[in-house]
Amino acid sequence: MVTGEAVQLELRPATFASRAVSGTIDVVLQIGLLVVLGIVAARLSVDIDAAAASALVLVMVVLVLVGVPVVTETLSRGRTVGKLVMGLRTVRDDGGPIRFRHAFVRGLLEFVEVFLLFGVPALFSSLISSSGKRLGDVVAGTYVIRERGAARPAPPPLMPFQLAGWAQHADIARLPDGMALAVRQFLGRAPSLHLASRASLGAELAHAVSPYVAPPPPAGTHPEEFLAAVLAERRRRDVERLARERAARERWAGVDSVAAALDRVRDRR
Repeated sequence: MVTGEAVQLELRPATFASRAVSGTIDVVLQIGLLVVLGIVAARLSVDIDAAAASALVLVMVVLVLVGVPVVTETLSRGRTVGKLVMGLRTVRDDGGPIRFRHAFVRGLLEFVEVFLLFGVPALFSSLISSSGKRLGDVVAGTYVIRERGAARPAPPPLMPFQLAGWAQHADIARLPDGMALAVRQFLGRAPSLHLASRASLGAELAHAVSPYVAPPPPAGTHPEEFLAAVLAERRRRDVERLARERAARERWAGVDSVAAALDRVRDRR
């Protein structure tokens, strides 16, 4: 949504069961990789002493249990093999893709809370957190979402043709995020609501939005049409504002590039 009306609410946190299955898949693959590397290392380390062999084993364990998840999540923007199978992805708290530092913090704490402490801290943290966060997510500022089967955002409301002229000249202030989200959800669910509830909720929302609009809509305007007109007009204005800002940035970027070219010409002279 151009207006940024609670976009994060479209990202549904993963359930504890799906995260557990995803984590189990990753752990099984990591253990399998450790076994394979251990067999290879055992054959290659016949002639080295015990201390060197122990150091080699420690390096392999750290690389497989910490390095592999960190590299995988960094390169895939929040996915491991288990998450790919279960349709999950790790994102930042603001909904954006994670970076190396997020994956690194999660990987380090995963080694402690999952492998050293047998997953007990991760279990309790996931059950307590409303977003299913384990301790690594809390420290890194991330959480796991469900990508597969995620609800698609409802299309933006259309402008009622009879209110287009009024809305174009009306003074419409920015609605609070909670109110804008409530209006969007109501307009999207209105056809499935009971008629009495639909009329009551529509009138209530229209009354709440009215202080942000001046002058009021024409007499006899249906509450749902009024709400749709307000959101549609706000979106249209936001689109135009963003287009102007983009054009200004491109114009200034062009001026800067021309100035830089002139400076290079002067330097050559």
